[in-house]
Amino acid sequence: MANVVIVGAQWGDEGKAKITDLLAAQADVVIRCQGGCNAGHTVTHGEEVFKFHLVPSGMLYENKLCIIGNGTVINPQVLLKEIQELQSKGFSTANLKLSDRAHLTLPFHTSLDQAQESAMAEKKIGTTGRGIGPTYMDKVGRYGLRVGDLYLEDAVLKERLAQIVSHKNELLEKCYPTLPRLTVEELFDWCLQYREQLATVVADTIALAHDALAEGKKILFEGAQGTLLDVDYGTYPFVTSSNATAGGACTGSGIGPTRIDRVIGVMKAYTTRVGEGPFPTELKDATGAHLGEVGQEFGTTTGRARRCGWFDAVIAKYSVQVNGLDGLAITKLDVFDGMSELKIGVGYRNRQTGETITHFPAQLNVLNAVDPIYESWPGWKGSVKEARTFQELPAEAQAYLNRIAQLIGCPVAIVSVGPERNQTIIVENPMTASKRLFGATEKIHA
Repeated sequence: MANVVIVGAQWGDEGKAKITDLLAAQADVVIRCQGGCNAGHTVTHGEEVFKFHLVPSGMLYENKLCIIGNGTVINPQVLLKEIQELQSKGFSTANLKLSDRAHLTLPFHTSLDQAQESAMAEKKIGTTGRGIGPTYMDKVGRYGLRVGDLYLEDAVLKERLAQIVSHKNELLEKCYPTLPRLTVEELFDWCLQYREQLATVVADTIALAHDALAEGKKILFEGAQGTLLDVDYGTYPFVTSSNATAGGACTGSGIGPTRIDRVIGVMKAYTTRVGEGPFPTELKDATGAHLGEVGQEFGTTTGRARRCGWFDAVIAKYSVQVNGLDGLAITKLDVFDGMSELKIGVGYRNRQTGETITHFPAQLNVLNAVDPIYESWPGWKGSVKEARTFQELPAEAQAYLNRIAQLIGCPVAIVSVGPERNQTIIVENPMTASKRLFGATEKIHA
């Protein structure tokens, strides 16, 4: 039995959905642990491409219990739209369950998010504008509304809504006078609408998950966003509002850390970022444009072009540390096909002091004042897309991957060489391999 956490180990958009979809074939339960509809997970299934924002990427398999955990924030309209789309294409959603402890993104959260971002002007964070931040703020501030609250007695629900309305209207009056005021009646009607529509999906998912554990079933935990967007460990304040690191799998699902067998970090063979914030290895030249064009680097949720750069081993090593990674899933290696030279960022040099930095600094003023230190590696001719074993990769590609593993102290377990499920090299299967096999980097792959 193996319970495996999948996390993004860069700035999100690493290809977690493909890896989750791939490993879900061997899992019994897939749990989405945090984030909301700001996440965009793209899965290619045959001729169709699915773009999930809330439902777990395991939904394309039959008879998998798919859970949207308590650590998520839920826009019911988006969730129901995804459910309807799956059903229209012949997929059953009977095994999809939503935690009654997950928090709801209420209608005013979205407008408040957009107003806050607009007010920051040139200092904006670069959010998706989907109301995620304000939802998590209300959760922490204890003014949130949880999914299970929809099923309170009407009088109790109205009392709860009155508290929320009073608090929010005071904020709107003082800070955002152009936004409309809230009424208990409108929010109550909204709650009644989704109370009915979500009734068959809502469940005590913590009990369901622990029942599965008791039966010896395998659980796959699906993270959203990425380590460098984590509210604690990311490039704060240019981060998301939840814990996108491996620890978030526990707090977002109700399953303790002793039940986790291993953690797999998903990284692109290069690095991308959407929105604002520091990016030391960013390429603002023809090479960066090439990576963006070939890699089709556009945000699943927003459609914004992603910033592209070389692989950054400094942030990757940091991700290994804060997540406790056992193995790597490297994606989009095929984007390098035909390129004559590749580079790996192995450190930073402070432009002001000349200091060499090999750890990931917390201070943005330091990150904004560094230049990357690169190693150059030869590219390869031809394509990696037909390779199905590590040994079938060009020698240059093998050397590049081995160097990454050596630099960051974590072995490569999976290599993606294209968008399809079968365009994947399984070096070591996280769902079945012994824990002992992971972690040795002296000789990564022969």
